[in-house]
Amino acid sequence: MVVPSDARYYSLRAAGLRALRRHGMRALLASVSQYLRARWYLRRATLLGSARLTGRAFVVNHGTLTIGERVRLYGHTVRLELVCFGGELTIGDNTFINYGTNISATQRVRIGRNCAIGQYAIIMDNDYHQAGDHAAIGVPGPVEIEDDVWIGARVTVLPGAHLGRGSVIGAHSVVKGVIPPYSLAAGAPARVLRQRPAPGAEPASS
Repeated sequence: MVVPSDARYYSLRAAGLRALRRHGMRALLASVSQYLRARWYLRRATLLGSARLTGRAFVVNHGTLTIGERVRLYGHTVRLELVCFGGELTIGDNTFINYGTNISATQRVRIGRNCAIGQYAIIMDNDYHQAGDHAAIGVPGPVEIEDDVWIGARVTVLPGAHLGRGSVIGAHSVVKGVIPPYSLAAGAPARVLRQRPAPGAEPASS
């Protein structure tokens, strides 16, 4: 189990006191329960921040599994699956992952900060078989999901995909290749439907 440092302990204590004043004892107890549940289910992580877990998670770590600060995981309806087979799996700060999601890495899967991943999403950097030989493991392709990405329900992200910052992927899409930053994409394979305004950008003149 990862033991919090002194700085993290005092930070968590201050956050707990703020939650108690703002939401009351019931909310504080729920937050503590989610924190302790994350400590237990994610105990095999290489580096674990102040994550919160509701429900269950299945974790296999034969590589490097890094989970950032304030990550929220919801596995109440169906458990989450986070798997490293000799690769690197990174989940950035303040990212939310919904139930039934399966994320697996044999080489590298990086999920940025402030992302939202819908239920039953599949994110993988390997097909785990080859068309000519189903007994042979596939060729990995690193997956990069930049900050502020929103992935809808039942989206499949295939090996080699790169989702640009602020992009939104519609439900049931299959993502391969590059999705540009601040774009809305959907379909199988996912195609860009339109661009989204970047934060702070001037609105387009009509």
